[in-house]
Amino acid sequence: MKHRAVLTLIYSAGLRISEAIHLKVYDLDVERGTIHVRQAKGRKDRYTLLSQTAYKLLEQYIRIEKPENWLFPGGTEGRPITARTIQHVFEKAVQKAGIQKPATVHTLRHSFATHLLEAGTDIRYIQELLGHASSKTTEIYTHVSIRGIRRIQSPLDRI
Repeated sequence: MKHRAVLTLIYSAGLRISEAIHLKVYDLDVERGTIHVRQAKGRKDRYTLLSQTAYKLLEQYIRIEKPENWLFPGGTEGRPITARTIQHVFEKAVQKAGIQKPATVHTLRHSFATHLLEAGTDIRYIQELLGHASSKTTEIYTHVSIRGIRRIQSPLDRI
């Protein structure tokens, strides 16, 4: 349950693995539908999305596991889950799903950004959600998909 919850949250919020590891229970704001990411890359705080679907899973996980401090506690008392544990769980999930393409936990973050872009979300919002200082980083990060290009209509065709 914990492993499924952490992977779901990483994808649904576009989190880095280190950000997911360091989440505390009180960082979830259900009413606002946000997650407070503290001291992310560059030692900056930011807010990102708390998906309703992800929260339903987290709610079950919290009810069963009852985490007190860290949202995803590790095997050592008082410590959060390790990056290696999450990576290992992800590798097993990829293998079990029969995915042949190379993928890492960070692929979930890329997918979050790409899927938002494909759905028409303004790149400036995606930049904010990912915590990028520069839009150039976000543009590289969210490689443009063929599907997105196909939706663009030439100005000539509009005349």
